Amino acid sequence: MLARMDWLPLISTLAGAAIGIVATLIADRSRWRREDAKEVVRLRLEVYTQYTTVVKVLGETLRALREQEHPSDEERVAALREAFRESGIAVASERMWLIGPQPVVKASNSVFHCLRSICDGYIDGTAVGSPEDHARWEARGKAAAKMRKLMREDLGVGPLLERHSS
Repeated sequence: MLARMDWLPLISTLAGAAIGIVATLIADRSRWRREDAKEVVRLRLEVYTQYTTVVKVLGETLRALREQEHPSDEERVAALREAFRESGIAVASERMWLIGPQPVVKASNSVFHCLRSICDGYIDGTAVGSPEDHARWEARGKAAAKMRKLMREDLGVGPLLERHSS
């Protein structure tokens, strides 16, 4: 019986240490998961912000270029094409395709195609304020609103109570 009592403190110390190690590992794993989830949200916020900013600036640029006087139709077309190419929307779109969940990617792609349609319409001579122009901008506005809604849901942010200006 004396030998048994000598082992009991050692066994209970080892059991306590094992429990402490396992608890620490579980806590570390939980902390890592929380930090990883925060990093994913931070990265998506960065990508979403870049994309929505490019969309807004490109829209304003297209409208301004179409209303601007150009020496020739060829120069107007070249300016519109260059604005689209230089806007950064291709890079922002690729980042979205890599980072965003399927519903957000689909919505952002819809916005991209609306802007492409607006640009192509101006290249083809669509007049600013014409019914076709208005329809294209309206489609872009709806697509952008849907995209922002999905982005906010993905980020865990509540819905907006007022409409964003287009």
